[in-house]
Amino acid sequence: MRGVPVPLEQALARVRELVLSDDLARAVSSGRRRGGEQPQWRRVVVRPVDLRSGRHLQSTAYDDTQAHTHNAAEGAAAAELVDELLALPFGNWHVETSARTLQLRVTKRGDAQLHESERDGEAPSAGQPHDRVKQRALDPADAWLVAVGISGADGRVKASRRDKHRQVEQLCRQLAAVVDDALGSGRLRTPTSDDPLRVVDLGCGNAYLTFAAYRWLTVQRGLPVTLTGVDLKQQARERNAELAQRLDATGLRFVEAGIAEVELEPAPEVVLALHACDTATDDALARAVRWQAPVVLAAPCCHHHLQAQLSGQPAPAPYGLLTRHNILRERLADALTDTMRAALLRLHGYRVDVVEFVDSAHTPRNALLRAVRTGPGGPAGVREDYDRLVAEWRVSPRLAELIGEPPS
Repeated sequence: MRGVPVPLEQALARVRELVLSDDLARAVSSGRRRGGEQPQWRRVVVRPVDLRSGRHLQSTAYDDTQAHTHNAAEGAAAAELVDELLALPFGNWHVETSARTLQLRVTKRGDAQLHESERDGEAPSAGQPHDRVKQRALDPADAWLVAVGISGADGRVKASRRDKHRQVEQLCRQLAAVVDDALGSGRLRTPTSDDPLRVVDLGCGNAYLTFAAYRWLTVQRGLPVTLTGVDLKQQARERNAELAQRLDATGLRFVEAGIAEVELEPAPEVVLALHACDTATDDALARAVRWQAPVVLAAPCCHHHLQAQLSGQPAPAPYGLLTRHNILRERLADALTDTMRAALLRLHGYRVDVVEFVDSAHTPRNALLRAVRTGPGGPAGVREDYDRLVAEWRVSPRLAELIGEPPS
């Protein structure tokens, strides 16, 4: 069944049945019911563990500062623990067993939207906390992936959307790496329900990655979040806003504006720019630098700006061999553009990693700039190397024009 409203009591009874079953892998509760009280915890993760005294059900409850773990012995103690959690006013439950996945969302009317399906892939090993099986960041049967058209009504990824699903998975994993690191190091503050994490997706387009990022941050990661999708097209804004309303995503909004012109107050803390074409990526990175955003993820698309500059002049010796052929010159321009972007971000106080976004077999535009703000200035020697690179190739990076000279 999918998308069928059922009484909340009935839906919670099904959650209880699966959480207390012998083949439970993991259960996660998170979010506040619309119009209801704030739960005591931001997020609770429940899983079976094998201790010396036997099988237990372990709950890890997260508040705004730390995690609280409790182990309940199998049987009456475990049932009591589950009943206590089910009594809390969480808005979402996600349950995985070895064979099934269940997702419950409490609607604004107080009913439950319940979606249950067979698992697509191997579940985590129940009772084996040290065995880590690689899992999907978002279940293909997730109602949000169905809503944005990546998965069909049967909960399986559509053949024509497999590349997009790979991008969703990789985005969620990259978010996990950078957000958890920034929170742990204090580079990113711990958000609260009164002051949620502020995220913006610049040039969001049809927003399937925007929806995925919001879904992962709020449900899988259990963070209070407000996410703004920005795009120039009115049609995109209207379509995305309608879908957000249908999914009851109260922290997700869309605005119609250009990347360089959009005004966001207070400034966002996580900036996404995913496949913004050509210098639109530079516009997004420049806004992130001006906002001093603690976390930036940018997946550049085409790189025409430097390609045009390289094609109009001879290359420094002996690199004419690299620019003689159009295809090699284009690939070199891609690498030079992102190298200079990374260097400029470092000079403006960011630690930058350039990593693979998706496998190159699926798209040649597969780089991701992952940046965390560490403070003013960059490492010694970066400025000299950057200046020499720009001078020898006689190019003018758009990002440098937008953000000006970096600090000496």
